[in-house]
Amino acid sequence: MALTPFFRLPLTDLTGCLVNHQTYDKCGELEMNMMECLEAYGGERGKKMCKDLIDDFGECVNMRKQMLRVEAMRKERFRQYRAGERKKEELYAESPRIDAY
Repeated sequence: MALTPFFRLPLTDLTGCLVNHQTYDKCGELEMNMMECLEAYGGERGKKMCKDLIDDFGECVNMRKQMLRVEAMRKERFRQYRAGERKKEELYAESPRIDAY
């Protein structure tokens, strides 16, 4: 995850604030904690000292573990269907009524 631009220009200084996750409730707090830690330790040393915070923020943004979990559940449902433990109608949960929202 690149935290600083490769070339530092006045244009990158002006547009650097546009790419952040502060407008999203989900990852904003993690981003602030990560950036405060990186500010305290500096760019190079902060990559080692703040690794846990950087990893947590990356997981919040990319949702890699969540997607792997969803994929594992899907594979298990299809495995049960192929083994005859599940019927075709029970492959997925019943959807809510159209006017349920």
